[in-house]
Amino acid sequence: MKIKQEDFISSIADALQYISYYHPVDYIQALGEAYEREASPAARDAIGQILTNSRMCAEGRRPVCQDTGIVVAFIKIGMDVRWESSVSIADMVNEGVRQAYLNPENPLRASIVSDPAGARRNTRDNTPAVIHYEMVPGDRVEITLAAKGGGSENKARFAMLNPSDSIVDWVLNTLPGMGAGWCPPGILGIGIGGTAEKALLLAKEALMEPINIHELMARGASNKLEELRLELFEKVNALGIGAQGLGGLTTVVDIKIRDYPTHAASLPVGMIPNCAATRHIHFTLDGSGPASLIPPSLDDWPKVDWKPAADARRVDLETVTQADIETWKPGETLLLNGKLLTGRDAAHKRIASLFAEGKSLPPGVDFTNRFIYYVGPVDPVRDEAVGPAGPTTGNRMDKFTDMMLDKTGLIGMIGKAERGPAAIESIRKHRAVYLIAVGGAAYLVAKAIKAARVIAFEDLGMEAIYEFVVQDMPVTVAVDAAGTSVHTTGPAEWRARIGSIPVVPG
Repeated sequence: MKIKQEDFISSIADALQYISYYHPVDYIQALGEAYEREASPAARDAIGQILTNSRMCAEGRRPVCQDTGIVVAFIKIGMDVRWESSVSIADMVNEGVRQAYLNPENPLRASIVSDPAGARRNTRDNTPAVIHYEMVPGDRVEITLAAKGGGSENKARFAMLNPSDSIVDWVLNTLPGMGAGWCPPGILGIGIGGTAEKALLLAKEALMEPINIHELMARGASNKLEELRLELFEKVNALGIGAQGLGGLTTVVDIKIRDYPTHAASLPVGMIPNCAATRHIHFTLDGSGPASLIPPSLDDWPKVDWKPAADARRVDLETVTQADIETWKPGETLLLNGKLLTGRDAAHKRIASLFAEGKSLPPGVDFTNRFIYYVGPVDPVRDEAVGPAGPTTGNRMDKFTDMMLDKTGLIGMIGKAERGPAAIESIRKHRAVYLIAVGGAAYLVAKAIKAARVIAFEDLGMEAIYEFVVQDMPVTVAVDAAGTSVHTTGPAEWRARIGSIPVVPG
């Protein structure tokens, strides 16, 4: 069979568009089962937002998360395959990425920066992809594509254990320190053996496998790896981390493990999480044309239609005061209304440089008594004010937090996941507050944004400072003005409770 260049490129582009708005059905159904089981109100609310967002994205064909990922391609090339192409396979993959991410009907966020240790300039089309090749018997090309979000990829962990060490202990000791920036509930991929780089590659490949832990629980383990999966699934969920790190019954919906022979002196172990926006797809090209990708049925989605609780506190961002925010409690749901500013890594770094040079903020940027939202939105289409605009991981801004609270008049921040000790102490000292929006509910959050405009640092692209006008934007109080963090109290409470709560397999 002969694989044509145009078929290969269009298949890559179509597949990346497909996974931007269609969750894998096995994940959605597993999450639906977790929703039904969940006893933590905060975690259940977060899962409800993720499920509602997922269905909205499938219907509207818009990204499930504003972070549309770094593209990872696993390509198995049959040794009898012939190519009708004037460029390399890498060039074809990257052209497919370029076409997918610049698609005007559903533009995806360009997140890739070149010169990573230097200028970190955005490549503007999300190229290049990370590509892994394998030559196999046959006359076909098998392709597995993933679009891996930065929040979950940043939580990858690796250890070179001693052969006598416990892998279970390492996972259970490591996972809590990863925080909630990987947006649980998700999947843990674990790679065991080989060499350092092989273990991490195995972990990444494991994430592409179907979710089947409850089938395994029903039939029982037949080998050591299956025993390990079952043990880790039970013990990881018993940590009580829960959805978005708020505390609850479900932290992972599956544990996937792959292994490879290793040196007698070694036990390399890699662990990589997949987040609530898990995106991957597998297809085969046989020379008969581009891949045929069949949309899933909306009937496959759980019947969940999230709405804010009737007793959720509405906040007017135009009039909110220091005294007001001091009444907010950790875990409380708020609905924000009015104007807020955005800014994330690059904007904070530039603000710090301005202050270091004795300069003031750009014209039109005033954080006095305002909130900042850590977000890098997707470009809007049609009548949207902004594209999917979920939160980015808040603790990346920890080193700037005291500067922002001390020098700008800022009174609150919105992101996802926990804050570190120094940031929490600064929040306590300044009597400020940190709120979280649900990671994995980017399209739902965007529906609350009624207007958006860039007001500074336009050259930073998605990292520019925007002014958003929001209406009933759902958030949760994560760190209150006294410095109490729900990411500490929530998991601790549920870790203690899980031992007395009967957990029924779905």
